[in-house]
Order: sequence, then C-alpha cells, then structure tokens
Amino acid sequence: MPSSYPHFTPKELFLSQIQRFIPKPWKEGIKQLVKPSSILEPSLPVGDSMIVSLLASIKTYAREGHLSEAFRSLSLIKLHASSSTSCDAVLHSISSLLASCTSHKSLPQGKQLHAQIIRLGLEQHPILVPKLVTFYSSFNSHGDAHIVVENSNVLHPLPWNLLISSYVKDELLNEALATYEQMVKRGIRPDCFTYPSVLKACGEKLDIGFGKEVHKSIDASCEWNLFVHNSLVSMYGKFGLVDVARQLFDIMPQRDTISWNSMISCYASKCMWNEAFELFGNLQMEGTEISIITWNTIAGGCLRIGNIKGALELLSQMRVGGIQLDSVAFSVGLSASSHIGAIKLRKEMHGSAIRSCCDGYDNVRNALITMYSRCKDLRHAYTLFQSIEDRSIITWNSMISGYSHMDRAEEASFIFREMLCCGIVPNHVTIASILPLCARVANLQHGKEFHCYITKHVVFDDYLMLWNALVDMYARSGKVREAKRVFDSMNKKDEVTYTSMIAGYGVQGEGKAALKLFEEMNSLNIRPDHVTMVSILSACSHSGLVIQGQILFERMVSMYGITPNLEHYACMVDLYGRAGLLHNAKDIIRRMPYKPTSAMWATLIGACHIHGNTEIGEWAAEMLLQMRPEHSGYYVLIANMYAAAGRWNNLARVRTYMRELGVRKAPGLSWVDMGDGFSLFLVGDTTNQLRNEIYLLLDGLSELMRDADYRGDCSSDYAAFE
Repeated sequence: MPSSYPHFTPKELFLSQIQRFIPKPWKEGIKQLVKPSSILEPSLPVGDSMIVSLLASIKTYAREGHLSEAFRSLSLIKLHASSSTSCDAVLHSISSLLASCTSHKSLPQGKQLHAQIIRLGLEQHPILVPKLVTFYSSFNSHGDAHIVVENSNVLHPLPWNLLISSYVKDELLNEALATYEQMVKRGIRPDCFTYPSVLKACGEKLDIGFGKEVHKSIDASCEWNLFVHNSLVSMYGKFGLVDVARQLFDIMPQRDTISWNSMISCYASKCMWNEAFELFGNLQMEGTEISIITWNTIAGGCLRIGNIKGALELLSQMRVGGIQLDSVAFSVGLSASSHIGAIKLRKEMHGSAIRSCCDGYDNVRNALITMYSRCKDLRHAYTLFQSIEDRSIITWNSMISGYSHMDRAEEASFIFREMLCCGIVPNHVTIASILPLCARVANLQHGKEFHCYITKHVVFDDYLMLWNALVDMYARSGKVREAKRVFDSMNKKDEVTYTSMIAGYGVQGEGKAALKLFEEMNSLNIRPDHVTMVSILSACSHSGLVIQGQILFERMVSMYGITPNLEHYACMVDLYGRAGLLHNAKDIIRRMPYKPTSAMWATLIGACHIHGNTEIGEWAAEMLLQMRPEHSGYYVLIANMYAAAGRWNNLARVRTYMRELGVRKAPGLSWVDMGDGFSLFLVGDTTNQLRNEIYLLLDGLSELMRDADYRGDCSSDYAAFE
C-alpha cells in the first residue's frame, strides 16, 4: 500500500475553482468551520475543512444517484487532501460510492471504482472487500465476487458469508458448499451468519451427508444460536427427517416465530396434518405472535383434508386479529368457498381481495376463476379470464377445468384451441382436465386425439395422473380393451390406475376380470381406498357375484382398515337387489349407521319392481315419498311399480304429489355428434331441420330391433302418466 497520496494542487487549479464543485449548503458549512468558536479553539486548516465538505457532498451525491458529481468530488479529495486526512478521506469516499453503485445498479462506474481501489493499493482493505463482494453479487457477477474474496487476506468471515449467501440466493448450491469448504480450508472460522446459508444450501440440495457434517461442526465450534438452530430444524425437515427436526425443536431453550413456522412446515411437507394442527394449538396457547405464513400453512392444511369450515374459521380469526390477508390467504379462502358453493361468501371474498389490492396476483385470479366455475357461474369466470392479458398456463387450465367440470365440451375445446393458437404449450394438468370430459360426453374421437398428443410428446411419459386419466376415459366410454392396452403399457401403477380399470370391467359386467385385477393389486401391496372398494363392490353387483361381494364388504374394516360409508352400503343394497335378495337389502338399510338417500330407496324400489315384491316395494316407496324428492324419475319409478301391481289409488297419490311439488317429467332427448358439434332432438320433435332423416333412421332402427326380437320396457315409463 502506498505510504501517501498526492496532496498537492496543480498551478492551474485554484481554491476558488475547486469550490465551484461544492454544493452551496456545504459552502456555508465551510464558513462555519473556518470561523473559530473561541480563542481557546483554533480554527481548522482551510484544506481540512474543505475535505469535510467534500466528503459530505459525496454522500449527498451518492445518495441521490448523481454519480458523475460524486466521482468529481472524489478526484478533488485525492488532489487536495493533506497527508493526515488523505487515507481515511479517500477510504470513506470510495466506500460511499461503492454502496451507491450497488444501490443504483451502476456496473461500469463500480468497475472504474474497483480499478481505482487496485491502483491505490486498497483491494485488501477489510472495509472495501465486503463492499466489493456485495457490489458484484448484486449483478450476479459471482465469478468476480469470488475472485475478490479469494485474493483477499481478510481473516474475518464476513466476505465469505456474503459470497455464500449470494450463491444460495441465486440457487447456485454446489458453488455455495464449495465456497464453504474453501473457507474452512483457509482457516477462517465460520460464525453464526455463515451456517444458516450453508444449512439452507444442504436442505435445498438434499445433501444429507454434507448437512450432518456441518451440524457436527456447529456442535463442536459454535455457541448455541437461535438463527442457526432454526436453520437446522428447517434443513432436517427438507430431508424428510421429521423426527430429528422435532427433537431439535423440543430442546430449544428459546423459540421465535421462525422456529414454530419451520417445524409446522416440516409436518406440512410430509402431510402430517394432525401433528401440524397440534403444534399450532400449542403455539396459540403460548401466546407467541403467529406469522401469516403459519396461518396460511394451517388454513391450507384444513383445506387439503377437506375441513372447509376449519379453513374459513382460521381466516376469520386472522381478520379479527388484525392480520392483513395476503394473496395466499385469499387463494385458500376462495378455494374453500368454492367447495361449499356459498354465493354470499364468495362475493365477500372477491370484494375483500379487490379492496386489499390482491386481485391482481396470479394465484388469486386463478382461484377466482376456479371458484366461480365450481359455483356454476361460468359467465363471471369467463369475464375474469378475458380480463387477464398475460395468461399463464395455470389460468388457461383453470378455465378449461371449469368448463370440463360443467360438461361444457364445446367451450372447453374452444379454450384449448385458443390456448394453442396463443403459443401456450399444454401441460399434464391441461390434458388431465379435459380427458374425463371426453369420456363423460362420449366424445371418444377427441379423447383419441389427446391420446396421440400424449404419445408424441415424451415429456408426458412420467406423469402417472395423465395415463390414469387415459385409462379412465377408455373405461368410462366402454372401450375396456383399449383401457387395458394403456393399462398394460404403464410402467408404474397406483390405486387410481387399478380402480379405473376395475370400474371399467364392472360397468361391462365382467366381474371376474375385476376381481382378478383386485387380487393383483393386493399382491403388489397397493392398498385399496374408499373409491376402489366402491368400484369392486359395484363390479360384483353388476355381475351377480353376491358371495364375493359379501366377503369383500366384511373385509373392508378387518383387512383394509376402511370404514364403510354411504356409497359402500348403497353398493350392497344394489348387490342384494339385483340378486333378488330383497330382505337382505332391507336389513342393510335398517342396520347401516347412515340415513338412506333417495337414490338408495329408488334402487330398492327398482329391484322390487323387477322381482315383483310389492310389500318391500311399498315400504320403500313410502319412505321415498316422505323425502319429497324433486327428481321426476323417482316418481316415475314408484308409479310404474304401483301400475304393475294394480295399486291405482297409490298411483293417483303419486300424481297428486307431483302436482303439489310442481314436478314434471322431463321429456326424453337424444343427441348425435355431427362432427362439428352435437345435434339434440326430443321425443316427438318436429322443429329439428333434419327431422325427416332422423325419423327415417329411427324407423329403420326399430325394424332392426323387431327382427332381433328385442323387447324393451320403454312404454311402461310413460304409460302411468298418459
């Protein structure tokens, strides 16, 4: 380092010329400094007082972003400083300027300043080295920052900490850990500011070995520190070692908001919601301030497990407690309100999001579209969708999913085509949203086109959800062979894959094939869930496999740990009803711990009608009529049973019920895919433009049915109401 700096003034540069560059307020300061305050206090030399003013002007210029003037003042300091003040003056000037170049994103000026630092021999100075690391890191010039640290002889860990932190911030995890190792080899001792960044890098990288080594180093060399301990809890949580994280959490002599949030997040990441809720309860009892991140995590957890009321109550507590809801909280609230279809609540949530200026966030806008779609308000959903200029793939998926949920195939296809035209590439969620719709509306052609699209793009190969949707689409459309072909081509299968295939066999009456798949599923240790049991019981019902169905129903609790719900009991009623075991079906309804639904009574009535058991049929009909259902089909079913048994008084009572309730039988309709859309026509319809061709085709079909000796029971559905 030079022992001194040039501190002479060239002949052509006079004091008056120098003072031209000093701001007016600082000139007043010079006058005050020149004037001695008393006889005992001699005045400062004119040169030194000017340096003070120039330093102040540099700070002012740097703060306001006037870097050219600040650099000019720095030159004046270097030219006019005395030997006693030169080093400190130049050092403080450069430090202020470096900070200004960082904050104002001035890379060229910062590099010029670095060159001057090197020329002045200050590149090793402990004040300037951290400033240079911060400067280069702010421009993502990590290589330059690393060279500055590597070439310095500063033994303090601050420059290394800044470099490691910048690497972690930009997700350069390997570089961060390598820098930590280099720091330790240099003999520089890490401190409590080093470890949080290093532990975060280990957690993000899932490097358990490195993380444990760092943990040992902390135990051996570092005093207990709250920030370091919080980072340890978070790291082990990311590793999935929740028990280790909880042990560290329990032994903490002091905890803050981050401690609780880290542990709750550990449980949330592993879907251990009961433990997360319990810990949240402990946090509330302690009276510690709860961060909005923790509130959002717990509210989101309630939503994940279907506790909609709990999620909304938590959001209400937040608002009562004066916590300003953020975009995540609004997303949770909107999703919760969409599940319960609360019209008033959804409007309040939307209005609150607008007032809080959160309606502009992508996650809130997407949640709004989903909410209105699920609440069957597609007009508002589409209005919101159109108002978004820069639509992400999630926004497109939300709108497509909304139309698919309402079986609006044409609109869903239109949005999908529009998305492709806008250059947005569909992802697995897009395809999985629209595939089930193809099955529900029997539009297999579109489904096959999506199948081709998936096959051509290898990016979809690893998305099990997508292939499950394909199996489900073919199975629902009655194309069991095609479904089985996709099923056999899959390298990985889960309970959803098997359930879709079992359901497909069940609908086709191939109960034995469904049972074989169910056994295969068990042999592979893939545990069935509630939906799987509904599918296999339904398959037994459609195939008349009564004994097998009984055995499976009895094993639900003992072998699979599944408590039967209303759907499972409904399957058993259908199983016994189809087999003519009507007393067994009646006993199931009487003994089950649920209130029978109208659909369950209708199932029993239909079975009684087929098997001619008027006694149980009348009992079921009375129970159904007491429920006063709005579905006209139920009244038709009861009326047909009474008409077949000759119970005309009861038939008249059914007609009276329908008149009182304003229930009318919806006219039957059919539809045909014309290639460019669906064409609908009603019974006795004379308004359709293709009526002549349609009725000619229907006459031909009727003749073929007579030739095949097919006898339908279609007339009985209407005879009771003619």
